[in-house]
Amino acid sequence: MRRLLLTAAATAAALALTACGTTEPAADDAKKKTAEPITLTDVKGAKVELDGPAKKVVGTEWNVVESLVSLGVAPAGVADVKGYKTWNTAVPLKNDPKDIGTRGEPSTDTIAALSPDLIVATDDLKPAVVKQLRKVAPVLEVRAADASDPIGQMTKNLDLIAKATGTTQQAEKLKKDFQAKLGEGKKALADAGHGGAKYAFADGYVVSNQVSIRPFTSGSLIGAVNEKLGLKNAWTVEGDKSYGLGSTDVEGLTKLDDDVQFAYIGSDGDKNSTPFDGVLAKDSAWTSLPFVEKGNVHRLPDGIWMFGGPQAMGKYVDSVVEALKKK
Repeated sequence: MRRLLLTAAATAAALALTACGTTEPAADDAKKKTAEPITLTDVKGAKVELDGPAKKVVGTEWNVVESLVSLGVAPAGVADVKGYKTWNTAVPLKNDPKDIGTRGEPSTDTIAALSPDLIVATDDLKPAVVKQLRKVAPVLEVRAADASDPIGQMTKNLDLIAKATGTTQQAEKLKKDFQAKLGEGKKALADAGHGGAKYAFADGYVVSNQVSIRPFTSGSLIGAVNEKLGLKNAWTVEGDKSYGLGSTDVEGLTKLDDDVQFAYIGSDGDKNSTPFDGVLAKDSAWTSLPFVEKGNVHRLPDGIWMFGGPQAMGKYVDSVVEALKKK
């Protein structure tokens, strides 16, 4: 089953390719053109040729859509617009893009009708779908995530999309602001006595009356941000090689230390995503956990996309600092 978030990707095998998109010097033809052509190499090694910075762009995955919005590019088409608006209110859409279908199966016909300059996708998208999309417009594939360097992958993707859209200055600002946010957050937590605190972030789902929990290990984007904030990741489960996500159930939470701070993000727009203050609220297996009894459970604000970019992660930092400073 492909969960709303990224389950299918989270369980995918490690990819052999690394996400090291590069840019080659544009041809020197300034006398004839007002915009320099751009040649990019994407994560799959494919050459992406553009006449100039792409202006009419379609995004098939929410993290690339967030990058586009953060860079000041209003996407012409977005996969599952309703879902994006539910899960990423931290970086809201500023226009009314065409819904191109689901993230896993975008509509080629709908995208073709938009006549985009560029389609930005991740390597979570099936190769057969990408092949069809390449008949419509240039497709820039970025690696969805890399548990060996989640923050580095996030910024690589941002940089590559910025080069394709002529927004490199904005990308530099976003990265600078994000680093500043990390520093401010780390200091705030240390000043509040939480430096080195044991911290476990997760999300959870109720499927067929069963609660499943996804630990965000050190290889997850949020896990990496947590460590930059000076927090100690309390999870001991192993995460997947892309998203750094593990899997456990309520009984598995007994392995967390008694003094751990437990945080999660759900969405009131998806009732299956809020088991911790939903079906578990009266479950003794949950309520008897020491960190639950101590009140060390924090629901962070809805709408912070856990697999997003610098702006979403900046909002996440703010939310963690605010939650832990209350304790």
